[in-house]
Amino acid sequence: MFNPSRNQVRDFFFQAWEKFKASQPLSGLETLAVDHIARHPEYHSVLDQPERYRDREWPPELGETNPFLHLSMHVSIAEQLSIDQPPGIRSRYDRLVARLGDEHAAQHAVMDCLGEMIWRAQRDRLPPDGAAYIDCLEKKCLG
Repeated sequence: MFNPSRNQVRDFFFQAWEKFKASQPLSGLETLAVDHIARHPEYHSVLDQPERYRDREWPPELGETNPFLHLSMHVSIAEQLSIDQPPGIRSRYDRLVARLGDEHAAQHAVMDCLGEMIWRAQRDRLPPDGAAYIDCLEKKCLG
């Protein structure tokens, strides 16, 4: 399993953004990352300043969103959707898109469920619960 360090993840986003701005060819994963970066202009200034933001903390208790975590979750969700893993995520996502009328809003709804699943797994020291993840998405589909 791929388990990059915090700095490797951050460097990936910094480099993908820099390559995009320089009109250099992007890998498939870099293209996916840049697609999500483009939907988040509030992160562009962060990605333009790697020396300033590589080591910065974004404590959630201060109400701050970590842009690297946020973008990583978008990439993870896109990959989950591409292979329908956990099974049923794609159909729930499609229903969310139809209900919300916006793919990005649907991704954020999925992100809420993904974050909850990860938090519970860490808190309980158990593997992630794919069934609970899908159940959360089903509830969001129903509104």
